[in-house]
Amino acid sequence: MALGVKLNGRLRQFIERQKVFFVATAAETGRVNLSPKGADTLRVLDNGHIRWLNLSGSGNETAGHIRRQNRITLMFCAFEGDALILRVYGTATVMHPHDAGWEEANADFPKLAGSRQIFDVSIDAVQTSCGTGVPFMSFEKDRAELELVPYYAQLGPDGVEDYWRKKNVETIDGFDTGLFGED
Repeated sequence: MALGVKLNGRLRQFIERQKVFFVATAAETGRVNLSPKGADTLRVLDNGHIRWLNLSGSGNETAGHIRRQNRITLMFCAFEGDALILRVYGTATVMHPHDAGWEEANADFPKLAGSRQIFDVSIDAVQTSCGTGVPFMSFEKDRAELELVPYYAQLGPDGVEDYWRKKNVETIDGFDTGLFGED
């Protein structure tokens, strides 16, 4: 198990090849959240900084946790090729569509209906481990393009906002997610 402070070229290339990654956060109380992420929503900006576009979903735990306890772990697993697990530890800032700078930050990503937040992760440490217990799996197709994005496109901006108000303003533990600028 190797622990480093920042990414390097080899680890950046590994991240860029992955079709899925996992995000873990926790507030000081309540549940720990672990979420899979996919689609073309992650950018390695430099060896100490990752940004990802978070799409709408049935919960919004990551945003609520970051507001209360700013710590985050991203995990990448090799499902093809050489075995490797990479964990990226850090802190994050959350940007919502109503925030200044959203359009500039969102320009790095494809325009996807239901785009909800952009998380900027400042890396504190990275850790690699063997990953030989992770099975080989082949990528077939991206569900976001087939199911998720069309669903939010059909809702339209007003429908997405209504969905957010019903499902995304609080975590399952009742923490505010800041989606509409609430404190």
